[in-house]
Amino acid sequence: MTDAQEAARKLFAGPCDFVWGATSPQNFPPDGLNEVAFVGRSNAGKSSLVNALTGRKSLARVSQTPGATRQINFFNLGARLMLVDLPGYGFAKRSKTEAEAWQEMIFFYLRTRSRLRRVLVLIDARRGVMDTDRQVMDLLDKAAVSYGLVLTKGDELKPAQRDAALAAAAQEAGKHTAALAEVQLTSALKGDGMEGLRTHLAALAE
Repeated sequence: MTDAQEAARKLFAGPCDFVWGATSPQNFPPDGLNEVAFVGRSNAGKSSLVNALTGRKSLARVSQTPGATRQINFFNLGARLMLVDLPGYGFAKRSKTEAEAWQEMIFFYLRTRSRLRRVLVLIDARRGVMDTDRQVMDLLDKAAVSYGLVLTKGDELKPAQRDAALAAAAQEAGKHTAALAEVQLTSALKGDGMEGLRTHLAALAE
């Protein structure tokens, strides 16, 4: 284990506490620590990934109901990094007015947070990048917010399918100006990809 990996392991094994839940742009917390945001389609596995990264079962609420996360949740990781769980997008059963309100809140967050250092765009590896994902990626490009694609639920794919999913996501990332070239493949269930993701994020901590 390298020094960077060991430092990342210690950071994510340490305290991580829920500190704020914002339901509108008017009640975002003040800028403080550097922030890393998790965004993705409803049911892409955002909450499960946050829990897996921090080694906790219920830090972020996991629901079988798409669109269950209805606020932006802020988690303080060791007083060095803020993990931000954003509401899912692309949930068809939500009313159009409600969906637009939540989408506006997400986009306002992405455009205005001065300490936002990275956005992780979570993609269900079984489905690949979809049109709603591309819309968010386009927004991040315009806002010049650095982001990386993270494929989730990788354990549900066979090895050849994983390679194909990574290649397709990397090809899509290459079309976007603010996207990192490297795509991460993860499994919250089996822990695949967690060490690499922790090391990547720890480098952004204060």
